[in-house]
Amino acid sequence: MNKTYYSKLIFELSRPGRVGYSLPKNEFEGYSLVQLGATQSRQTKTLLPECDELTVVRHYTNMSNNNFGVDTGFYPLGSCTMKYNPKLNEELCQLPGFNIHPMTPAKYAQGSLKLYDEVQKTLAEIAGLSRFTLNPYAGAHGELTGLMVIRQYHMSRGDVARTKIIVPDSAHGTNPASAAVCGLQIVEVKSLADGTVDVEALKPLLGPDIAGMMMTNPNTLGLFETKIPEIARLVHECGGLMYYDGANLNPMLGVCRPGDMGFDVMHINLHKTFSTPHGGGGPGSGPVGVRKGLEEFLPNPKPLSNSPEGEGLYLRCEESSLGYISFFLGNFGIIIRAYAYLLSLGKENIPMAGKLSVLNANYIKESLRSHYELPIDTVCKHEFVFDGLREEYGGDHHSPEHVTTLDVAKRLLDYGFHAPTIYFPLLFHEALMIEPTETESKETLDDFIAVMKKIAEEAKADPQLLKTAPHDTPVRRMDDVKAVKEPKFTFKAL
Repeated sequence: MNKTYYSKLIFELSRPGRVGYSLPKNEFEGYSLVQLGATQSRQTKTLLPECDELTVVRHYTNMSNNNFGVDTGFYPLGSCTMKYNPKLNEELCQLPGFNIHPMTPAKYAQGSLKLYDEVQKTLAEIAGLSRFTLNPYAGAHGELTGLMVIRQYHMSRGDVARTKIIVPDSAHGTNPASAAVCGLQIVEVKSLADGTVDVEALKPLLGPDIAGMMMTNPNTLGLFETKIPEIARLVHECGGLMYYDGANLNPMLGVCRPGDMGFDVMHINLHKTFSTPHGGGGPGSGPVGVRKGLEEFLPNPKPLSNSPEGEGLYLRCEESSLGYISFFLGNFGIIIRAYAYLLSLGKENIPMAGKLSVLNANYIKESLRSHYELPIDTVCKHEFVFDGLREEYGGDHHSPEHVTTLDVAKRLLDYGFHAPTIYFPLLFHEALMIEPTETESKETLDDFIAVMKKIAEEAKADPQLLKTAPHDTPVRRMDDVKAVKEPKFTFKAL
């Protein structure tokens, strides 16, 4: 690969006067239908790169080859399920019948509305809830929507004093962020040494000002919260609602349902659990489900059956709703892909996804515990957390030669694996979170395990090898502090 094309920006390859295209002559010049004023039209020349077609093709092709994705390698990113997206999903998503304008009248969009309705009904069955909205654009957007449902529920009853939400210290960072955006005050509840919520620490926090409690199950450590029925009872008795963060729903598929545990509201990440593309900032989809009695508070518009005109499904807006949280009906392409995935597995095979993800995670955990520190020694679900290398491999934590989790992650890049999530959750100083998903083969897992053990041996024999990693990537180790303090967002010619 020629490093010229992926080590430089497209602007650096630009040369004045070079073009790779030609446009037809403008036959309407001088016949402009709209006259733009000075405030609407650009007054300076647009800075665009000037490159021939071959340079452009080589540059972006090499850039894409330099990118890491689940199609090119193992991506064990804990807390963010990086599940393979079957190509069949992509083909079905591109069927021309779904390529309709979002403002198409409902009577001409019955196929799309039926798909929307089928997906929400399927998710409701999987979750043990009454109804879902598919309108939110992402997981965090779904969290915000779910919390808005909770607030709308309390306000509809005139219970305006409930302004606090309880969040475990092991929660995803989006939980307190979403709550803050929703105007709720965050109350943190501590975890026990085994990684689960401390029920005794929860009890004093409950009162007439509590709107609800957010929980993830399995939690961020990949551990099943066994005391949820008791927690749900306590929160409900004080008048609050239970919110389920569905980011970790994958191992639960077809095995147990949040609604049956006592949760009232939840969001699901279609771009995690149901195999649609994930990463790079999108696209995403964060459907929100509610138990019976809360359906009226879901956002508008709502595709419903029994059209007044007898024309099938129709869009309805209700005054009791929390309002609009997105344009139209969400990221519809993601919904189509999720529907294809659900139909491919079917009711009979959906439980296998959860069971195999649990099996794969425990297989890696047990295979690496001899080399990496396991802070909580118990069966995990879809993911687990190491606390860095064992001391006999990583060295004394107070020594400058100590090999950190960051060093391990950087060295993994040299072996062609994407690094797992590091330094999260914050419960452990050298956290390294691994989630293999059910789609990876035993051979891939064995290769990953072998490399992780080899890295541990390298750390013991030659710590500097890890501290100067990566060695084989186009860009070597960055100065993270400088990147944060002195970011460069635009290109400036020298």
